[in-house]
Amino acid sequence: MTTQVGTTTTDTHCPYCSLQCGMGLRVHHGAADDTASAPSAPSAPSAPSAPSAPSAPSRPDSPSAPSKPNSPSAPHPSGLGVEVVERPAFPVNRGALCGKGQSAAEVLRSGVRLTAPLVRGPDGVLREAGWDDALDRVAAELAAAGEAHGRDAVAVFGGGGLTNEKAYLLGKFARVVLRTANIDYNGRFCMSSAAAAGKAAFGIDRGLPFPMEDIARTGCVILVGANPADTMPPALRYFTDLRAAGGRLVVVDPRRTRTAAQADLHLQPAPGTDLALALGMLHLLIADGHVDHEFVAARTVGFDAARAAAMAHWPERVEGITGVPVDAMREAVRMFAAAPAAMVLTARGPEQQSKGVDTVGAWIDLCLAAGKAGRPLSGYGCLTGQGNGQGGREHGQKADQLPGYRMITDPAARAHVAGVWGVDADSLPGPGRSAYELLDACGGDVRALLVMGSNPVVSAPNAAHVEERLKALDFLVVADVVLSETAALADVVLPSAQWAEESGTTTNLEGRVILRRPALPVPEGVRTDLFTLNALAARLGVDRGFAVDAEEVFDELRRASAGGAADYAGITYDRIRAQDGVFWPCPDERHPGTPRLFLDRFATPDGRARFAAPTHRPAAEEPDGEYPLYLTTGRVPAHYQSGAQTRRVQALNRAEPGPFVELHPDAADRLGVAGGDLVAVTSRRGRAVAPARLSTGIRPDTVFMPFHWAGEGRVNTVTNAALDPISKMPEFKVCAVRVERVRRVEPAHEAERVHRVERAGPGAEVGGTVAIGVDIGVDIGAGARGALGSGVPA
Repeated sequence: MTTQVGTTTTDTHCPYCSLQCGMGLRVHHGAADDTASAPSAPSAPSAPSAPSAPSAPSRPDSPSAPSKPNSPSAPHPSGLGVEVVERPAFPVNRGALCGKGQSAAEVLRSGVRLTAPLVRGPDGVLREAGWDDALDRVAAELAAAGEAHGRDAVAVFGGGGLTNEKAYLLGKFARVVLRTANIDYNGRFCMSSAAAAGKAAFGIDRGLPFPMEDIARTGCVILVGANPADTMPPALRYFTDLRAAGGRLVVVDPRRTRTAAQADLHLQPAPGTDLALALGMLHLLIADGHVDHEFVAARTVGFDAARAAAMAHWPERVEGITGVPVDAMREAVRMFAAAPAAMVLTARGPEQQSKGVDTVGAWIDLCLAAGKAGRPLSGYGCLTGQGNGQGGREHGQKADQLPGYRMITDPAARAHVAGVWGVDADSLPGPGRSAYELLDACGGDVRALLVMGSNPVVSAPNAAHVEERLKALDFLVVADVVLSETAALADVVLPSAQWAEESGTTTNLEGRVILRRPALPVPEGVRTDLFTLNALAARLGVDRGFAVDAEEVFDELRRASAGGAADYAGITYDRIRAQDGVFWPCPDERHPGTPRLFLDRFATPDGRARFAAPTHRPAAEEPDGEYPLYLTTGRVPAHYQSGAQTRRVQALNRAEPGPFVELHPDAADRLGVAGGDLVAVTSRRGRAVAPARLSTGIRPDTVFMPFHWAGEGRVNTVTNAALDPISKMPEFKVCAVRVERVRRVEPAHEAERVHRVERAGPGAEVGGTVAIGVDIGVDIGAGARGALGSGVPA
């Protein structure tokens, strides 16, 4: 087939964070023969053929609608060149993209991604195989594990980057085909604490109860444990616009991040003390006469208990716990209470703690007591991290939930979903293990595991232990776009189609359901995850109910979610295309969607919000004589999550080539460490080794490491898997460590310069365009589950 020379641009969305920024994909058509387009998958008696890639809604490029390119043309396996261009009309990012978004097309390249199934042979080496052989092996091993050890011995671990359609069908596959209770996903590590606290307070969990645009229009924002300047740069403009319009920004963070440097006030508590800080600020709000008693009486329940809890956390006590001066706390409360409208926004800092639900609940209590919730431009919100962390749990990946944010223990919810699925409600399993508990059970009660779109070898806490548990499995199958560290351990690896090659919806941090559109064909040797689930279901005896067309799956999801808290019944692909996204809940096609929640009532049975009234308690692990420092973790601008994709982009590797240990110069002096020295960070679980980076922006009692790397710089070898009792969130953000110099680096080393964080003005720009290249290398290592056959990209 010959394609006309020229270009087309397809409107779609970035594959990375929860902003789901709008972007265009410009495809360069050249003379291409018939081998350039992806053929249908071979059919088999037990598995239907893969569909051809759906046609891409696209627009011819023209001088009247220019789009600024952000990356050079990258060759796709189909032979087509593709580049990312801006999409200014999409309201969330208005054309702005960070370096990860600008370079997103690089992971579509040949040589970077997987292009054929891999099957591990008797010699322990992964080698390319045909799809039928790979799927037959997977189906046989999953069936054998279930027959030998019981259905719950087979487990599923999903990902917060999967589309709603994939998340929905993966949950259905676990419960209808495998009939296992054990399904969870890496989104448990993202915002499960905020979700549990939000549901307890408001009756519903949606990351933000208002669109991003409201942030710029409110009067004050308290931003807790969030660094959007690094983690979602296009969102930073909302905070700079807030300050430019006269609003106030308070940032709570143990580090003086680039976001904190733009704040009117930066509160710098010790890691793990956010709960005490929120209670101390509520104490001051009450004591200084800022409570909105009319709002509290009319729209809340439980204030007396919250007041009693706050009174036990007097400001001087809280200063002793947190290190935040009383005067600074009082000034933050004054700014918040004086604003006609205000918000508290949290992210992973307060949430990834063994008391994360209580911590978020305390910040919600501050909003409720001040009357800053359920009103225009006010409220509590969570800055979700993963691309579809919101939709992923709403529609069935989470261990205790069914589609529509229904609880799996609710008989009515089970009956409704079972009716849509055409099965007996009694056949549905109950709640299963949470993410870390599931991984910890591998090789024990769990004998076989299907991982789709996740890399827990890098991203899970106590990661060395998790890696050993995965190696102890009887069978591991991973579906992913690249050979991640987890995929390198697998018995079978299934190559997945990428975001630019298939349709699917995601739900961004605002609750806006958006549509990714295909711009490219699915490469030969690659299949969509929907095809994989369809083919495995057929081989395991369920030959109906697992469509391979994304829109068909979404229509079923709409029916399954109807009447639930996360009701998508009125959302269609056509509406999303026409409106640039639709906010849930949207119960029917005449409903406009719900950009702003709670303005009339909260989603509780009586319409009133609930105070949490928690009490501070220490982190699961506090510094002591042997481990005298706090460790906290986070992201850097150039990389995303476990780095499985971004570490394959040369430009991003140039921007941040590896892990590092950030520590204060005073701490470095005590330890005899200079900038650039190789240092070891050791906890009770293990150690990570990386160069020291000195910064005046971090507390002297705290060190920071980013979590995007494997190998000896894997910080999650060190982190603590202590779980929140409600959300089962691990305590990524605080544990006790010691730091020791491993090797001295010459003083002339570039990294020795101390990074001094200064305050930026409200109009300061953060970020910038990067040059785009590609790096296909990632060191995986060998071993019984790590050996790679010839020709397999590592």
